[in-house]
Amino acid sequence: MIELNNIHKSFDDKHVLKGISTQFKPGETNLVIGASGSGKSVLMKCMVGLVTPNEGSIIYDDRNFTELDYKDVREVRREIGMLFQGGALFDSSTVQENVEFPMRMFTKMTPKERLERVNFCLNCVQLDGVNDKYPAEISGGMKKRVGIARAIALDIKYLFCDEPNSGLDPVTSRVIDGLIHDITKEFGITTIINTHDMKTVFDIGDNIIFIYEGNKWWEGRKEDVTGSDNPELKEFINASYFA
Repeated sequence: MIELNNIHKSFDDKHVLKGISTQFKPGETNLVIGASGSGKSVLMKCMVGLVTPNEGSIIYDDRNFTELDYKDVREVRREIGMLFQGGALFDSSTVQENVEFPMRMFTKMTPKERLERVNFCLNCVQLDGVNDKYPAEISGGMKKRVGIARAIALDIKYLFCDEPNSGLDPVTSRVIDGLIHDITKEFGITTIINTHDMKTVFDIGDNIIFIYEGNKWWEGRKEDVTGSDNPELKEFINASYFA
């Protein structure tokens, strides 16, 4: 579980995050929604240590991430997988080398052990037999699936996804959603997804958090989203559907 307590973040005189508190539970897809500039990307960066909050604490299973030393921060990061918006694959490396990268960085696995793990992760995302292909040789949807395989390469506890459907057609988007959902449930991962896609919310969302102008403006289960009387949430939902 990840717990956020009163997270504030400012850049110069701009107060981006304003006292956000919530919990993200294992085995659930936790979706953070909100308009561009609402603060949801900064929130994710705080949670993975790319940005330091000015105030508040981030707790990973009883470990206060905001107070850990370098060695302990590195250990927590070993348990984190990231799926970036653009895929962020290394163009000059094969699919296998891309998925292997976290293992080379954080483990002392043998080449045989790494290959077995690569093949396991590629099987999880339905990409058997593409080990030797380069990113330029596969489709955008396949690149996202390779990104998921790389994100789970270290037998992670926490998965962060930043706009995982960005740039994908509707059919491929649903495939990516399904893979993230199934991996979350099967391995009991705590998954946090930043998204504008309301279809993702209704297809795979468990816990939904709506960020508005740096505040946690609404939180609830996906079945409660459409029944909410929160005017800003309603406006966001309508704008998302008819954009």
